[in-house]
Amino acid sequence: TGRFRRGQDARASEELCGARSSRLESNLLDPRGVIRRTVVIQITPQMRIIVAVEPADFRRGIDGLARICKDVLKHDPFGGWVFVFRNRPATAIKVLVYDGQGFWLCHKRLSSGRFRWWPTANTSAKTLAAHQLQVLLSAGNPEAVQAAPAWRPVGPAV
Repeated sequence: TGRFRRGQDARASEELCGARSSRLESNLLDPRGVIRRTVVIQITPQMRIIVAVEPADFRRGIDGLARICKDVLKHDPFGGWVFVFRNRPATAIKVLVYDGQGFWLCHKRLSSGRFRWWPTANTSAKTLAAHQLQVLLSAGNPEAVQAAPAWRPVGPAV
């Protein structure tokens, strides 16, 4: 049959990613229905973001993508970088980040269409700014976005 048994890890990941269940609701909501705590990954301007140019095999999980980070992208997966991968048909992306306690692996698959922009370069990776990653996650073109520089002097140059 097409059904499978979910293990403890699958249930835990559903809770972290916002799946609805009575157990999840009882953990997150107080008796009045107000949210007690929330689990969120926030993209901040201080984050160092690297996008893999070549498509990744999406059958790989955390360990396989961490190996690509180390061997192909030449970056330490435990170094605080945010790594972004796409699949070959450009219909999905995965984001891998280590937060000091463990890895987060987020997967976004478009309902229709493809990610139209992806870097092409002679290198294996391209860096992005936080605002550019936000645009990429919305299936937009991060290179077409204009924003103020990440740092600029406040006073006159001396």
